[in-house]
Amino acid sequence: MVNPTPGTLRHAVLLPEPVWIIFNSHMHIKLMEELIFASDKTIDGRGQEVHITGGAGFMLQFIHNVIILDIHMYDIVPGKGGNIRSAADHVGIRGASDGDAISIFGSTDIWVDHCSFAGTFDGLIDIVARSTNITISNCHFVRHDKALLFGASDVQPDDNMFVTLAYNHFGKGLTQRLPAVRWGFVHVVNNDYTQWKSYAIGGAKGATIISQGNRFVAEDGAAKEITYRKQAPEEEWSKWTWRSEGDLMQNGAFFVNSGDPNWAASYKGYPLLPAEPAENVALLTKVAGAALGCKVGQPC
Repeated sequence: MVNPTPGTLRHAVLLPEPVWIIFNSHMHIKLMEELIFASDKTIDGRGQEVHITGGAGFMLQFIHNVIILDIHMYDIVPGKGGNIRSAADHVGIRGASDGDAISIFGSTDIWVDHCSFAGTFDGLIDIVARSTNITISNCHFVRHDKALLFGASDVQPDDNMFVTLAYNHFGKGLTQRLPAVRWGFVHVVNNDYTQWKSYAIGGAKGATIISQGNRFVAEDGAAKEITYRKQAPEEEWSKWTWRSEGDLMQNGAFFVNSGDPNWAASYKGYPLLPAEPAENVALLTKVAGAALGCKVGQPC
C-alpha cells in the first residue's frame, strides 16, 4: 500500500504524468485497499479479461481526466484503511472505504465506458462532493440494490453536477437508484431498462433529470412506475424538472413528468447527446458491458 511495485495497477495510477494503462494478460485483481488515482489516467482493459473483484474498489478523489474502459467490477467490499500511498509524493492514513466499485469524489472530466458491474457492498458508482462532467456509457449493471448515487448530501448541494448516462443496459437483479440524483443535472439517453424492482430513476433536492429515447420494460410483479421522488411532498417535487421525451414504455411502465416542459430553453449551454429513437435501444446497447474482444492493431 505504501510502495507499490512498478508494473502493478496501483503503481501506475499514482504516477504524476499522464499514463495509458493496458494489461498483458487476463487477470483477476483483488485490491486489499481502495485504489487511489492521480489525474490524467486511462485504464484500458480492451483485449484482455480484467476483473476487479473480491476486494476494494476505485477512488477518484479531487482529480480530473480519467477514463475507465472495459473492466469487470463485482463483489467489491470495504477496505479497512490504514497507511496508503495516495500520490507519488504522499503517504497518509486512510479510513475504511465504503465498498463502492467506483467512488468519484470532488472530481471532473471522468468517462466510464464498456464496464460491467454487479454486487458491491455499497454502491456501484457514486458521484459526490461537487463532481461534474461525468459520462457513464455502454456499461452493464446487474445484481444490486442501490446502484448509482449522484449527489449524496441533503445539505451540501451538488448543484454544479452534470452527468450523462448513455447506452447502458440495466439488467437482472436490480432494485433501485438507476440512478438516484440530488441537486444536479442528469441526462439519461438511450439506455435499456429491462428490470427494476422498486424504481428506476429517483431523486431529491430539486434535481433536473431529462430522460430521452430510453426503453423501460416493467418487470412482472415489480413496480411499474419508473420515477420516485424521495421524501418530498407533491407541491415541492412538482417544481422539479423531470421530463420523459421519446421514451418507450412497455409492460405497464410509466414515467411521472414534472416541472418545465420547455426546459431546453434554460439549458442551451449544456452539451446534450442527441437521442436516437427508443426503438433502436436494444441494438444500441447490444454490446454494453466489458469484454469487447478487441485485438491490438485491428479496429475495435
